[in-house]
Amino acid sequence: MEFDNSADVELSQLGEFGLIKHLTEQIELVQSSSIKGVGDDAAVIDNNDLLTVVSTDMLTEGVHFDLSYVPLKHLGYKSVVVNLSDIYAMNAEPRQILVSFAISNRFKLTAVEELYQGMLMACKKYKVDLVGGDTTSSSSGLVISITAIGAAKKEDLAYRHGAKLGNLLCVSGDLGGAYMGLQVLEREKAVFKENPKLQPDLEGKDYILERQLKPEARRDIVELLKELHISPTAMIDVSDGLSSEILHLCTQSNLGVELYEEKIPIDPLTFDTAREFNLDPTVCALSGGEDYELLFTIDTKDYEKIKNSMDISIIGHMTNPEKGRLMVSKSGSVHEITAQGWNALLKK
Repeated sequence: MEFDNSADVELSQLGEFGLIKHLTEQIELVQSSSIKGVGDDAAVIDNNDLLTVVSTDMLTEGVHFDLSYVPLKHLGYKSVVVNLSDIYAMNAEPRQILVSFAISNRFKLTAVEELYQGMLMACKKYKVDLVGGDTTSSSSGLVISITAIGAAKKEDLAYRHGAKLGNLLCVSGDLGGAYMGLQVLEREKAVFKENPKLQPDLEGKDYILERQLKPEARRDIVELLKELHISPTAMIDVSDGLSSEILHLCTQSNLGVELYEEKIPIDPLTFDTAREFNLDPTVCALSGGEDYELLFTIDTKDYEKIKNSMDISIIGHMTNPEKGRLMVSKSGSVHEITAQGWNALLKK
């Protein structure tokens, strides 16, 4: 989507309703269940016999993102994707989103257009409809809040509490890349502050930078599991780090776990960059977060269906709660899994 606007326009010239009209007049609804979108007091969604699934997430400037190195279009895209990831983590299909944001007067219309373009790019890719939202002013910075709405059959939904004793613990993709991408960006920001004449050194880091700036939700994994006739017993997306998500599954399913360090999937670039920063790649995978991969449990009878998948790793199994929540290291030693993931509420 491209906006036909050649000059920076003050947002105050448009006003709230003028801005909404400008941003939404090109929206086209593609879901038959989207009965009413933007333009009324509420969106109307008809899901027939399906269960509606709703999730919401907020991104705040200075806490969740830094506009000194995050392009607004990427931010818009990411803000949608991280919400869709929550719906996929329920083994459901996202269908609609509502977008709200608070924005200060230091932003021009073109900046808001870039943000919206990224959002609509994500909507187009994942075939979801933007059906409403709200805008307001902010005394400082930018705050984005997105609500995602999805649907699923009752028997398909995967909750965090559904893991069973002996289930295999699986994860999609690879882990730690988004965290290492963030480390590279923060390093280059610090260098630039010291010497603004120096250009950022990002060569060869494309994969981990994309993992941080433009992540993707794992719709393909949900579709693959359906094709393989595998029903995950529990599922969660990896937003706060592998260790935190494993502990969520254990707590809500009242189980222990045995995780094998050697099975944790880490991309070679992530591994090498972690070493470059004198970091342990395994710790980055366990605690880094923002990978938006899917962590899930399956019955052992499904092992044959999944064992040869190039994009799913079996990293452990669920145990009796009395055995604890343990990781077996590459050397064979056993360690208790602790949650050291990033906490937005603690960031200063």
